[in-house]
Amino acid sequence: MIRLLERRFRCVALDQRGFGDSSAADSYSLKAMTEDVLAVVNTLNLERYVLIGHSMGGKVALSVAARQPAGLERLVLIAPSPPTPEPMEPAERARLLHSHGDRETALKTNHSISRLPVADDEFEVLLEDNLRCSAAAWQAWLERGSRETLELGMINVPTLLIAGELDPVIPLELLQTAVAPHLTRFRLEIIAGAGHLLPLEAAGHVAELIAAHALSATRVD
Repeated sequence: MIRLLERRFRCVALDQRGFGDSSAADSYSLKAMTEDVLAVVNTLNLERYVLIGHSMGGKVALSVAARQPAGLERLVLIAPSPPTPEPMEPAERARLLHSHGDRETALKTNHSISRLPVADDEFEVLLEDNLRCSAAAWQAWLERGSRETLELGMINVPTLLIAGELDPVIPLELLQTAVAPHLTRFRLEIIAGAGHLLPLEAAGHVAELIAAHALSATRVD
C-alpha cells in the first residue's frame, strides 16, 4: 500500500507491540495499542493526518478516533474488527491459538480468508510477518482484544469504510450492524469478489479509494 501511496503522501507504518519489528511488551490491551498510535502521532508532530486500520488495526483505529484527537482529519477502516466481540467459532479460536509459529497453518489460514489472487512474493511477506509476531501478542488478541467491547459513542470524523464482498472473517452485514451505527459521516465501498486481505487482494483499488478520501480533507465537506 505504501508503494502505491508514497508518491502523493507521507506514509507512516506502525508495527503494533509484539508485531513486526516492534518488541514485546507487558500489555497488549486495546488501550495500550491506542496510546501507542497517539504517541507516534505526537512524536512525529503530525498536525494533520489520515488514520488507516485493517482488521485488528481497524478496531484500534476506532478506539483512537473515539478519543477525538486533534489533527485526525479522516479515518479509513478496511474490513475492521468491530467494536463488539469478533464472531469466531470456539474451535477456530482454539486452532488459531495453538497454531502460532506454524507455517503450514498460517498458509492455510491466509488462503482461506482471501478470495482474489495475491502475488506469490507479497503472500510470502504476509506469511513471514504472521510468523514473527510474538506468542504473547498473538494470544492476547485472540483471547482478549478480539473479544473486547469498546465504548465508542459517535465518531464524527469523515470515514471511509471498505468491505470485501466475500469476506469470511468480517462479513459486510457485521460492518453494517456493528460499525456503521457509530459513524456519523461515512462512505461504504464494497470490493467485488474480495475476501479479508483487501490491501493485498485489491491493492490498487484500495489505494485509489484511500487517496481520494485523503485528498478530500483539503475540501470543505
